[in-house]
Amino acid sequence: MASLLLNLFLAGALIGGTVWLRGGHRMIAAGALRVIGSELPRDERRAFRANLREARASVRPLIVHSSTAKAEAARLLGEPTPDSTSIKASLAQARADDIRVRAMVENRAVDFAATLPQADRRRIADSLVGRIQRRDR
Repeated sequence: MASLLLNLFLAGALIGGTVWLRGGHRMIAAGALRVIGSELPRDERRAFRANLREARASVRPLIVHSSTAKAEAARLLGEPTPDSTSIKASLAQARADDIRVRAMVENRAVDFAATLPQADRRRIADSLVGRIQRRDR
């Protein structure tokens, strides 16, 4: 009986996943820029996502530095006598690194998007506005 239920569950999941994927649903929770790029035609979408991967790879040292600063803040917080000043400094460093990463990736995305035809740029702009409106509701 358990085997039958498991097989029915797996078959349902497989069928449901196939229907969902073929229904043209967009990716969710994949990062704002990546989701915005999902509105582009296939070739441009692939190039856009490749550009984002390259941008993230180029800022990998900053990402690692941010993670290290966060880990240091966590370590300091776990000390018997936490040093608030040092914890805040580590978190401030991590935040600054995160902001630099975001700015660099967004700049690369804008540089790439500026090379696209106007219709594709309009799709990205409309998607961004729609995303902002959904978030603000």
